[in-house]
Amino acid sequence: MPQALRTICIKKKGLWNRTHLLSDEEGQPLGTLSVSRNRWGMVVAGEYRPEAGEVLRIRRDPGLLRGQFSLWSEDGEWLGSSLRWAFLRRQIDIWTGSKPFRIVPARGFGRGWRVIATKTGEAASIKLGLGSTQIQQLRKINFELLLFAHFLGSLTTYECFWPTAMDAEERGTAGPKPAQA
Repeated sequence: MPQALRTICIKKKGLWNRTHLLSDEEGQPLGTLSVSRNRWGMVVAGEYRPEAGEVLRIRRDPGLLRGQFSLWSEDGEWLGSSLRWAFLRRQIDIWTGSKPFRIVPARGFGRGWRVIATKTGEAASIKLGLGSTQIQQLRKINFELLLFAHFLGSLTTYECFWPTAMDAEERGTAGPKPAQA
């Protein structure tokens, strides 16, 4: 595994409308991510307020699929969107305008997610703890994308325990290959 370029530590507070306190590896605060739910308990929005800089808003897009959110700047500029194509699929696709990314469960058994770039591979890993999370940035990607991936992964923490079919493909144990013609 490559050396982490940056590590972001997150402490979670609250139960219903959860607050995520972000800091760097030295403990310097970066900002606060607040999650909002509707009266039925469904997450409908998130708002990131940095210590200095622009406020980011995450909102649920209309639709029936889970994980259908978009990321917006304070000025109304679209920064990215996400989609889960099926109810039983654990992969979350993210578009940022220039590059597509995927969020998939971490390798092996455990709690966490990986952010995978289509061409270059694993860009970040998100390790989930009971009251905290750690994001390790492995390649050069935007902070907004890391924040968006953390928000999406924090909504589905129970789905990341089992390994994915992507792990079997990487090890070469995905089953029989189709016959060549």
